[in-house]
Amino acid sequence: MRPKIADVADRGAGAAQDRCADRVGVARLARMQAGGADLRPLWQALITKLIDGTLQAGEGLDLALIAQLLGDKPVGLAIQDQVLAAHQLFRLHCALEKPRLRVLALAAATDMGSNTPIEFLLEHSGIELITLYVMADVELPVPLPDHDIAIVIASDSEECRDALGKIDRAAARWPRPLLNPPRLVGNLDRDKLHRLLGGIEGLEIPATMALSHARLHEASDSTPAIDLKFPIIVRPRGSHAGAGLAKLDDRAALLRYLDARPEPEFFIARFVDYAGSDGLFRKYRIVFIDGKPYACHLAIADRWDIWYLNAGMSQSAAKRREEEAFMGSFESGFARRHQAALAGIAERIGLEYFTVDCAETSNGSLLIFEADNTAVVHDMDPPDIFPYKLPQMRKIFDAFAAMLDRRARQQQERAA
Repeated sequence: MRPKIADVADRGAGAAQDRCADRVGVARLARMQAGGADLRPLWQALITKLIDGTLQAGEGLDLALIAQLLGDKPVGLAIQDQVLAAHQLFRLHCALEKPRLRVLALAAATDMGSNTPIEFLLEHSGIELITLYVMADVELPVPLPDHDIAIVIASDSEECRDALGKIDRAAARWPRPLLNPPRLVGNLDRDKLHRLLGGIEGLEIPATMALSHARLHEASDSTPAIDLKFPIIVRPRGSHAGAGLAKLDDRAALLRYLDARPEPEFFIARFVDYAGSDGLFRKYRIVFIDGKPYACHLAIADRWDIWYLNAGMSQSAAKRREEEAFMGSFESGFARRHQAALAGIAERIGLEYFTVDCAETSNGSLLIFEADNTAVVHDMDPPDIFPYKLPQMRKIFDAFAAMLDRRARQQQERAA
């Protein structure tokens, strides 16, 4: 017999607001883990409740998140599927008894890396967050939960296609402002982004192709069907945080790579050497809020395949000084140097909230790696090591909350 997750209320009765299940959420759980807390005792306590049938829906979603944070994605997704089969509405505790704003986030039933981690942005805002998981075989709740503004947090990925399509069909009659509309989110995957951003002044973005395992294998043959210009970058489609990412210098290396990879589809693009004059690679994350760019982080390493967690920033005072200087001088430095490229990105992508990972080339162009609406923007770095980061993150969080306030108020003024 399958363990049963207790529902919080009859799904067919009462207002949608009353059917929201409360949960701890990813921001608090990730913060606990980052601070050194062992999540396994909480995992075991919730598993016990799952087995005896007393686990509430919000606890079940937290259990699914804990499994993923502990590295067991398949188990986490299996638990999440069971939870979402019975319940789709979840509420995050708000610090204020009377929230200043009510936000409805529209999510897809996918892994924790494929929905915007919006909880980090709103954790200290006094804004109530309700998340609705949009399911292919479940109608949107009628009525919808009371909210002042909605935002799509599902990503441009295969796992989110059905959810984005369902939201898009309802978008024209949505009762409140709907930010990050699905028709624009759907432009962000790597094989579409280069076409969207191509031709912007001062910007470089290599063309990216999506190829099946079989087609890419053909390209590794001695008489290839696809003309590849090595070196190339290859990664499994849908992968996160550099999983499966590789630089390949010739067809023999491509064949070895494919022999070791089970994934059905891959992205490939030409490799651009973006090392600085000192031999180090610098990867920047920029957050766009209502068209305005903000510095999120700078990762510095002696390897091209860089993201913040493998850059050793906490072990190098020199790297941290450079990151602090980047943040402190962002508007007069980086943002001014790349003003035309950043403005072009904001205009063409058109989302109210998204991030870009990028670098600077030797000729001064802005090299774009990816743009999406799901990158983690957080304030979990230890303040004793990164004292400059918390003020910058709070600046971003305040800008995001102010954007929500402004967009909701504009709708109210138009309706008055």
